[in-house]
Amino acid sequence: MLLEGLDIAALASRLPADPLTRYAPAPTGWLHLGHVLNAEYVWRLARALGGRVLLRIEDHDRVRSRPHFEAGILDDLDWLGFQPDIFPTSEFREGPCEGRQSDREAIYRAAWETLDRQRLVYGCDCSRREILAGDKRPGEELRYPGRCRDRNLPVGAGVGWRLRMDGGVETFADARLGRQRQEPASQCGDVLLRDRTGNWTYQFAAAVDDWQQGIDLVVRGIDLLPSTGRQIRIARLLGRERMPIFLHHGLIMKSPEQKLSKSDGDAGVRELRARGWTPEAVRHSAMNTPVAEPG
Repeated sequence: MLLEGLDIAALASRLPADPLTRYAPAPTGWLHLGHVLNAEYVWRLARALGGRVLLRIEDHDRVRSRPHFEAGILDDLDWLGFQPDIFPTSEFREGPCEGRQSDREAIYRAAWETLDRQRLVYGCDCSRREILAGDKRPGEELRYPGRCRDRNLPVGAGVGWRLRMDGGVETFADARLGRQRQEPASQCGDVLLRDRTGNWTYQFAAAVDDWQQGIDLVVRGIDLLPSTGRQIRIARLLGRERMPIFLHHGLIMKSPEQKLSKSDGDAGVRELRARGWTPEAVRHSAMNTPVAEPG
C-alpha cells in the first residue's frame, strides 16, 4: 500500500480520538526514506485525528548513539517540515530534555524497581554467543533459553538484567492488520531489560516511555510487530491498565529480503539534500515508493 492511498477515514473508527502519538528515531545513523515514510504516517494520522506528536530521541544504546547523528536528525526534521507538538527540536538543542532517553535514567530505574519488588527480574551472565548457540530454526526469532533464571545471580554491574516472561498470550488489535495474538515466552523468552554494559534495552525503554509519556497511538514499521506483545506485557507488569492502539505499516525495501538501513546513502535524507532535492520531493518519494507488507 502506498501512503497516498491510505484511507484515514476508514481507519478513524479503530483509532483513538485526539491521540498522542510519537516519532522516535534512534541517533545511530542518518535519517533515510524509510524514516520519512514513518514520519508521514505519524504526522498525517495525528493531524487528521486532531492529535499531537511527541518527538522522542531513542538513544538508549550509548555505544552506537552519537551527538552528531542526533543533530542531523533534528536538522532534517526541521528541513522536511515535521514539527513536533511536544519536545520540539529546539528543546533538544538547548540541553537535557525529557524527550531524550539518555536523560530519563531515573524513570527507567524506578520502573525497574517496580518489577524488582515483584521478584520478576534476575541477573544473567550469558553472552550473545552462548544464546546464539542454542536451538534456532531458520526464520525464527532468537529466543533466550532461560539458562540463568534459577541461578540467583545478583543484579548489578557487569551482568544483564532480565524479566521473567511466563507463559500466556497477549492479544491486541492492529488498526491495519486486525487482531493479533502473540506469546512472548515462546517468541523471545525472558526479555533483557538492561545489558551488561549498563544500557537499557529498546523493549524496556519503549514500553516505559509509551506508558509514562501517555502515548495512546503507536505508529511504526511492520518489522516491529513482533515486539508488541512483549512490550504490552512489560507495560502491564509495570501497572499500565489501558494499552495504546498500534498501527504497523509496510517498509521501503532495499531488496526483496532487506529493508533500508542507515548505511544506505542513496536513500539518505542528507544525501538527497546534497543532490538538490527539495523537502517536497523527498516526502513525495517516501509516500509513493512501493512498500513491503506482511506476507
